[in-house]
Amino acid sequence: MDLRSMLRSKNREVFPNVTSLLVGAILLAAGITLAVPARAVDALAVEEVAPGVFVHQGRYEVFNPQNAGDTSNSGFIIGNDGVAVVDTGGSAKVGAALLAAIRARTQLPIKYVINTHMHPDHVFGNAAFLGEKPTFVGHAKLPRALAARRDRYLAINEELLGDSFAGTQIVGPTLLVNGELELDLGDRKLQLEAEPTAHTDNDLTVLDEKTGTLFLGDLLFSHHIPALDGSIRGWLALLDKLGERQDVKLAVPGHGPAAMPWPQAMADEKRYLSKIADEVRTMIKQGKTLSEAAETAGLSEKDAWLLFKEYNARNVSAAFAELEWE
Repeated sequence: MDLRSMLRSKNREVFPNVTSLLVGAILLAAGITLAVPARAVDALAVEEVAPGVFVHQGRYEVFNPQNAGDTSNSGFIIGNDGVAVVDTGGSAKVGAALLAAIRARTQLPIKYVINTHMHPDHVFGNAAFLGEKPTFVGHAKLPRALAARRDRYLAINEELLGDSFAGTQIVGPTLLVNGELELDLGDRKLQLEAEPTAHTDNDLTVLDEKTGTLFLGDLLFSHHIPALDGSIRGWLALLDKLGERQDVKLAVPGHGPAAMPWPQAMADEKRYLSKIADEVRTMIKQGKTLSEAAETAGLSEKDAWLLFKEYNARNVSAAFAELEWE
């Protein structure tokens, strides 16, 4: 069985089969109306990758009404005093299912909702957590990035998701990370670091010190082809720097398996990005155009990645625009 078939066979449903039932009714008696909630929310499937650290693995798909925007990984960390959520999925519907998964495991307050970067599949579930009154946390450049893309993100993703987009809104951070920040969940400290431009210009990493689990957001892709929206040179340099860290045991990618051994987790992504950079540089020296590069660069990687056709030409185009000015 090839990689694509294997991963499809293991791919998880965004939600279990719809089992939410009407749990109440409107009762009319003696002129009194009593209404009860009409629906319960199915919880996302999550895996405990380390003690107290839970991850939901998103689908290897682009947004569509059937997956409701559940195409990226999200997770949560439980301390003695509260919970921190790391990324919330691609719609309020997915965020509500993540919240249900948390509440199936703890009733502790949700103290923080942390977004690793600006992309809709990581931030559009934030709206489901507003009622929990957490502190929303992100890179210092995240508010500007979301504001600049707000209308386009909302319009495009509503079109892609249809009715599954209902209730979704952009909720930006109120606590900004510029450099490093420590969050305390009670006998459990999280180290947040605002990274230089790589996948985007607002990437944030989250380390659970207790278990050595590092949430990288889309700084790390596995099986799902990487998507470049920042700097290919910066991304490769940052991967080298991150690979030197001795405090990391497990890596949680933005797309791919729930958790992976560190630093081996980076190998495939580094190979792909290096190949794109090398081939684009060669084509620039040969006088090739951007469109010529987009058609041919990276093709040797085609069978190694899911969604290659959807993202590779875009990656090459972004790399070409950056590297032609070296």
